Amino acid sequence: MTGSSATDSRGTGLKRNSLTAVRGWMIAALVYLTAVFHRSSLGVAGLEATHRFHIGAGQLSVFVLLQVGVYAAMQVPTGVLVDRYGPRRLLTVAAALMGVAQLIFAVAPSYPMALAARALLGAGDALTFVSVLRFAALHFNPRQYPMIVAVTAVLGSVGNVLATVPLSLALHSAGWTPTFGVTAMVSAGAALAVWSLVPDNAPTLTPLRLSELGPPIRRVGARVCRAWATPGTRLGFWVHFASMSTTTVFTLLWGVPYLVAIGFSQSAASAVLLVCVAMAVIAGPPIGMVIGRRPSLRVPIAIGVCVSTAVGWLVLLELGGSNPPIAPVVLLVVFAALGGPVSAIGFALARDYNEPSMVGTATGVVNVGGFVAAIVGSAIVGATLEVRGGSSAGDYRVAFAAMLLVQVVGIAQLVRWWRRARAVAIRRQRQGLSVPVRVVARGWDLVSDAELASLGVSDPSTSPRV
Repeated sequence: MTGSSATDSRGTGLKRNSLTAVRGWMIAALVYLTAVFHRSSLGVAGLEATHRFHIGAGQLSVFVLLQVGVYAAMQVPTGVLVDRYGPRRLLTVAAALMGVAQLIFAVAPSYPMALAARALLGAGDALTFVSVLRFAALHFNPRQYPMIVAVTAVLGSVGNVLATVPLSLALHSAGWTPTFGVTAMVSAGAALAVWSLVPDNAPTLTPLRLSELGPPIRRVGARVCRAWATPGTRLGFWVHFASMSTTTVFTLLWGVPYLVAIGFSQSAASAVLLVCVAMAVIAGPPIGMVIGRRPSLRVPIAIGVCVSTAVGWLVLLELGGSNPPIAPVVLLVVFAALGGPVSAIGFALARDYNEPSMVGTATGVVNVGGFVAAIVGSAIVGATLEVRGGSSAGDYRVAFAAMLLVQVVGIAQLVRWWRRARAVAIRRQRQGLSVPVRVVARGWDLVSDAELASLGVSDPSTSPRV
């Protein structure tokens, strides 16, 4: 951006100082960095947690299921709240909640208290990413937005880096309580920084005047239904679901135990996760640049990465046996890390295919996708290991094969909704209406009158934005 101010290209009429916008985004992104660190900390602390709280694989998976479950459940309310109250307030609350949660986790004497702490952490984490993206949507134009999302993800990946080898070293040298106590203080500092330095000039675009618009639950439900009815939002949901499924399950909890089971040392397994994060950091900005300049390539890139990852896992699990060769495992999990930056495509779709006042809500809906996949995938792995009564390489082979089904379902839905979104775009183009990205009809598109009618879009004045 140049000059001292900019105006949103979609006509919101909001003027922003560019330096203030960049500074605010950087501070907001730093809160997201801490959130990713907190979220990923059990990736290397899982084995220590089993000893500290005297739990097994199934109980360990509950940590992630609860934390990510709270996160996913709060995404839609978070989108509505950030549209109403603005990113600054939500990010302040988010950082404060995460600090309190990590402090409780640091001193928790029992498994139930530790679970409560992770649930609270999930609540704080849930308020973070959607708020950062809402800030970016308000302060940067559509072409800049994908790059901002990509760089935000890169900064989040730094949190992943800190949650691998550095966290592992800190746990072994300083111990559980000091390590997590320090992370709590960092979050408290982040809350003060947001409140002091992030501009509070956002969202009075469509304030929720509950006294005028009816019961709160009905109003929120109407906003969510409106976002969900938009094919672009639904497509973004499944992009996020399919691209985040296996990589999130692997990096969030089960990666290190799986790698240890097939012969890695714990330090080597942590290093592999570090390489995965490095891949996401390196790939994020180029992917953001490409999808910003060539939005027509967004969904094909997502499908290509997701299908390649699924095929790679299938081949490895089928041909590698219970003790797969090390090099292919490393190559696969590093390639699968592309799912992180690719998932940002879902947020670009949410921004482009919804009106400005709905971007927060639509972003929350999209963000649910990947974490629903993570919940289901983590539960499948934990349940399979419990049923098999062990955690050998063979047990993980069966568990990961079952987990792979989650991504396959996501890919099928992604392709389905891509075709539906393209069909609505084709219809609007034929009627002379605008679309964010023009579509060239292909032989496999849904273009017959009967197929278009099946979408439930008959009047262009009531058509969902595409």
